[in-house]
Amino acid sequence: MIRSLGVILALALAGIQLFAVTVVVFTSYFTSERTLLEHARNQLFDVGTNVIQHTKGFLTPARSAAELSTALAENQIVRREERNLLEGLLFQQLRSAPQFAGAYYGDESGNFVYVKRNGNGVYLTKIIDTTEVPSTTLIERAEDFSELSRRPDPEDSYDPRVRPWYEAAKTEMRSIWTDPYIFFTSRSPGITAATPVLDFQDNVQGAIGVDIEIRELSSFLAQLRIGKNGAAFILNRNGDVIAHPNPELLTTTGEGGALEFPSIKDIADPIARAAFGDRLSDEDVFAGGEIESDFEHDGVQYVSLIIPFGLGDIPWSIVVYAPEGDFIGTIKDNRFQNTLIAIGVAAATGLLGLALANRIHAPVRAFAVRSALISQGEVDPNEPMPGTYRELENANTALVNEISQRKKTETEYRLTFDMASRGMVYIDSATGRLQRVNSRFARLLGRDPGALVGVEFQSLLHPDEPEILQEFGERIEDHAAFSFEARALRMDGTPIWISFNGVSFRAEGDGEYYIVATIDDITQARASEETIEALNREIAHVSRQQVMGELATGLAHELNQPLTAITQNADAAMYLVAHRQDSADQVRSLLAEIDQHAHQAGDIIRALRGFIRKEDNKATAFGIRELLEQARRLVLSEARQHSVDILIQKGPEVRVAGVRVQIAQVVVNLMRNAIEAIGDQGGSPRRVVVSTALVDGELQIDVEDTGPGIAEGLEVFTQFETTKPGGMGLGLSISRSLVEANGGRIWCTSTSTGAKFSFTLPLAA
Repeated sequence: MIRSLGVILALALAGIQLFAVTVVVFTSYFTSERTLLEHARNQLFDVGTNVIQHTKGFLTPARSAAELSTALAENQIVRREERNLLEGLLFQQLRSAPQFAGAYYGDESGNFVYVKRNGNGVYLTKIIDTTEVPSTTLIERAEDFSELSRRPDPEDSYDPRVRPWYEAAKTEMRSIWTDPYIFFTSRSPGITAATPVLDFQDNVQGAIGVDIEIRELSSFLAQLRIGKNGAAFILNRNGDVIAHPNPELLTTTGEGGALEFPSIKDIADPIARAAFGDRLSDEDVFAGGEIESDFEHDGVQYVSLIIPFGLGDIPWSIVVYAPEGDFIGTIKDNRFQNTLIAIGVAAATGLLGLALANRIHAPVRAFAVRSALISQGEVDPNEPMPGTYRELENANTALVNEISQRKKTETEYRLTFDMASRGMVYIDSATGRLQRVNSRFARLLGRDPGALVGVEFQSLLHPDEPEILQEFGERIEDHAAFSFEARALRMDGTPIWISFNGVSFRAEGDGEYYIVATIDDITQARASEETIEALNREIAHVSRQQVMGELATGLAHELNQPLTAITQNADAAMYLVAHRQDSADQVRSLLAEIDQHAHQAGDIIRALRGFIRKEDNKATAFGIRELLEQARRLVLSEARQHSVDILIQKGPEVRVAGVRVQIAQVVVNLMRNAIEAIGDQGGSPRRVVVSTALVDGELQIDVEDTGPGIAEGLEVFTQFETTKPGGMGLGLSISRSLVEANGGRIWCTSTSTGAKFSFTLPLAA
C-alpha cells in the first residue's frame, strides 16, 4: 500500500505534467498565429492612439496661446493700440513653445504685429502701422527681448485682412485651424491657429494667429517602432499626406511653382498607397470611420489600421501598417522545430519529476513504515523516534504553522496595498527611491507600475516646488511621519495636485528605514476651491453693485449740490467780469469757491469709482484713513436721511495690506447696517463712530452705533440670517469672507448704547 502510494504520486506527477505540456504545445500551434495577429492589430491601435495623443498635445498649445492672447486683448489687459506691449505678449507666446514658428495680430484697419523666429536665437518683428501714413518696420530682437536692429521696409504691402486665416476667423467668429500648408520662408510643413478679437458688442476688431510647424510629427513617426518594418503616416481630409517618417516625400511642386503636400494617390511610397487603398471619394475627400484591413504588396502580406481623429475642426486620419511576418514570421519558420523541442522538454521534465517525486516520497514512506511497525507491535512506541521522523514531524508542524501565518499576513498586506482605492508607495529612506507602488498610484501618474520601481520620488514632483523637494529630503532623513500637498507630473507632462501622507518605519531584517505613504489626487478639489473663490469674488462684486444701486439717489443729490454751486458761482463770475472792471477780488473769491466745490465733487466720484470697480484680487498697501473717509462719503446721504451722524475719530494714518476694494465693501456694509439699525428706532443720540487702534501687531477697526444692539441668540455672520424685512442675510456673511480672505478676523459685541462690529487687518510690510 505504501509502495503503491509512492508510485501513484510519481506517475501522476509525471503524467499530468507531460499531458499539460503536450496540450499547451498543440493548442499554441493552432491558436498562436491568430492570437499574434490580434495582438498585432492591438499594437497598431495603440500606436495610432499614441500618435493621436501626441499630435493633439503638440497642436493644443497653439490654439490655447491664440485664445489666451485674444482674451488679454479683448479684456484690454494688453491694449491692442499699445503695440510694444502686444509685441511683448506675442514674443512671450512664441518663446513658450518651440513648435511655434510665428505669432501675430492684425486688425480691421490693416495694422499688423508679427513676431517670428529668425534663427540662432534671434527673433524678427514686423509692425505695420496704418494710423496716419502706412509704414512697415522690421525689428530684430534677442532672446531677452533686447533690440538688435531696426529698419523700415517701404516695399512691404502685406494686408492681414485679405489673408485666409484672418478671413476665416472673422467669418466663423470662433477659433479656427487652417488646412496644413508649406511655409513659404522655411519650406517646412505647418498649420495656423487663429482666433477673432471681439469688442463688448461682439464686433470683430481683429484676429490673433499662431503658426506652428508640424515637421516634428514626421520626426515622431520616424522614431516609432511598429514591429520590425511597420510605419505610420498622417492624412488631411483631402487626402494630402502631411506627416510621414520620410520628410523628404512631403514636398511637391504644384501649379505656378507653389510648394504643396503630395496626395496619397501620388506620394512616392507604394506601401503607403497600398495601405490606404482606394478610399478617397470622387471629391478627393476621406470621410470614413475606423478601418481594419489586410493588403498585399510585392508578395508580402500586411495588416493595417486607419483611425480618423480631429482637434476641433481639424479632420485628420492616422494610417498604421506592418508586415504580418513581423509578428508571426518566427512562429511560422520554427513551428515544427519548436513542437519537437516542446515535446522533448515535456518528456525530460516528466522523467525528472518522476525521480524527484520518488525522492520526496522517501521520508513519507519511512514514516509510514514505522507507523505500521508500531501498530503491529514490532517497534516499542516509547523507543526514541528516528531523527528523521521527529525532525520531519516537528519541523513540518512548526513550518506549516509559520508559513500559514506569514502567508496570511503577506496576503492581507499585499491585497490591502495592491487593491487600495488610494495610491500607495513604499520608499527607501536612504535613497528616496520607490521600492513598490500599487496600480492606483501608477494610474494617477499615467505610468506603468513596473517602470516606477527604482525611480526617485522627488523626480516625480514638479520642478517649481523647490520648498517641497527640500522638505521631502529633510523629512526622510529624519525618519519622521510627515504630509504635504504638491504638484506632480504625469507621464505626458500634465501637472496634478497630490496629497502625500507618509510614515517611517524600520525593517526587522536589515534594520533599514522605509516610508509607506498614501497619495491622493486632489486636483479636482483644488480646482473646486479656485472656482468657489472666483464665485465669492463675483458675489462680492454683485453685492457692491447692489449697494451702489441703493445709494444712487443719495449720491446723485450729493453730486448735485457742488455742481449747482459751481454753476452759480461761474455765472456770477462771468457777470462781474462783463459789468464791473474792479471785481478782481470778488471773481477770485468765486473761483476759489468753484475750486472747493469741484474738489468736493471729485472726492465723491473717486470714492464711488474706488468702491464699484471689479477688483483683481491682488493685495496692496494703502492708507486706512483715506479709505474710511471715502466710505463715509458714500453713505453720507443715507445717514442724513435717517438723521445719523458719522464720526471718524482722529488718529495717525496707518498703512495696511489687503485688497482695497474688498475692505471698502466691508466698511460700507458695516456703516450702512449701523445707519439702518439707528434709523429703525427713535430717540437720541443717533451716531455712528468709526475708530482705529493698533492691537497685537494688527490694525483693529471698530464701527460702533447707538442702535438697539444685537438680539440674543442671533448668528449675524451666518448666511441668510437677517433681521431686516426683505433682507437676504448675505451682507455680513460676505463681509466675514472678505475679511478672512485678507488675513483678518471679524466679530461683534453688544454695548450699553448699541452694537459694535470690529475687524482686524495685517499691517503693510
